Amino acid sequence: MTVAGRTIVDAQVHLWLPETPDWRWVPGRKPQLPEPFTIDKLVPMMDEAGVDRAVIVPASWPGDRNDYAIEAVRQHPKRFAVMGRIPLDKPESAALLPQWREQPGMLGIRLTFQREQAALLDRADWVFPAAEKAGLPIMFFAPDNIPRFAAVAERHPGLTLIIDHMSLNLEIAKERRIEPAIDEVVKLAKYPNVSVKVSSAVNFTMEPYPFRDMTEHIKRCFDAYGPKRCYWGTDLTNSLAKATYRQRITHFTEELPFLSEEDKDWVMGKSILARLNWA
Repeated sequence: MTVAGRTIVDAQVHLWLPETPDWRWVPGRKPQLPEPFTIDKLVPMMDEAGVDRAVIVPASWPGDRNDYAIEAVRQHPKRFAVMGRIPLDKPESAALLPQWREQPGMLGIRLTFQREQAALLDRADWVFPAAEKAGLPIMFFAPDNIPRFAAVAERHPGLTLIIDHMSLNLEIAKERRIEPAIDEVVKLAKYPNVSVKVSSAVNFTMEPYPFRDMTEHIKRCFDAYGPKRCYWGTDLTNSLAKATYRQRITHFTEELPFLSEEDKDWVMGKSILARLNWA
């Protein structure tokens, strides 16, 4: 489905199955919802809202597993792609990257550096040159650690780096630190290989729809990066009760006056397809 001829691509969704003896979760990590969020739940929601495609970021609580995301691609090859997880504490994983895209729907890597996982940044030096050499984009979530990526962007100009969720998390939002966090995100716009997902806005808003308190933050990212380096996305399961899937679309297509219709074409889908080389 399309909306007024526009391709809508959600730049981040999570899917997961229930924990089982064969699918153990990382101790201490909790899912975003009490119930599993499965392929069969997501696809009808996409259909109803008018979302054409979605980038699956495998959830962190099952660990560094990509198999259920790949299963989604097998079932719906034209609708899903994957930014897969890789064990950062195992540099030998670099050997996997030259063949990474041979996995169904696999377009790149997603790295998480927040809370206790931020310590992995000190062990991540191997992944950036390896991904650059393999031509693999990296999406990364690193709240309060964005300044460290200036050197990464500079050292690896051929590496596609995508900042997740404007580098915001719930702690930053609740502590009213969004503005200085966006300051750091904007600084990286000078590197052409860096771009930003203006995603998960519903998770960080303190207001009901149309989430006016997020407008200026999204605009600052858009003004810095432009329409071809900004990507709409929902991170749907992180704030499922706060807004419908359709509202998350109309938030951008109807409630952000600084976006032209051409801008919306890019931000809502064309830009992420181009950046990830997702045909």
